[in-house]
Amino acid sequence: MFPMMTPAQLISLSFKTGFMLAEAQMVIGMRMMGMAGLWRVTPSENARMSSEKVKVMGQSAAAATQAVMAGKPPALIAEAALKPVARATKSNVKRLAARGPGQP
Repeated sequence: MFPMMTPAQLISLSFKTGFMLAEAQMVIGMRMMGMAGLWRVTPSENARMSSEKVKVMGQSAAAATQAVMAGKPPALIAEAALKPVARATKSNVKRLAARGPGQP
């Protein structure tokens, strides 16, 4: 049986998830504008967005598995799984925003 989750753990997970989701929407928007020719992206951006998902999901699964095996509560397992995804979205926002609008 899992240990009880505290309200603080749940609030922390909610905030971290919310920030990751907001960053993911920014990445989606910049990539879509890139596909439309309105944002500078590299020619390999479409391939990158597919390949990075496989890598990050593997990291996420491994982190969640380690947390489960360590007997962590559900909120901390979810937080461990979220960490690689959040790191990737943050990195993508930074990288894509630096390129800016306009033609490649």
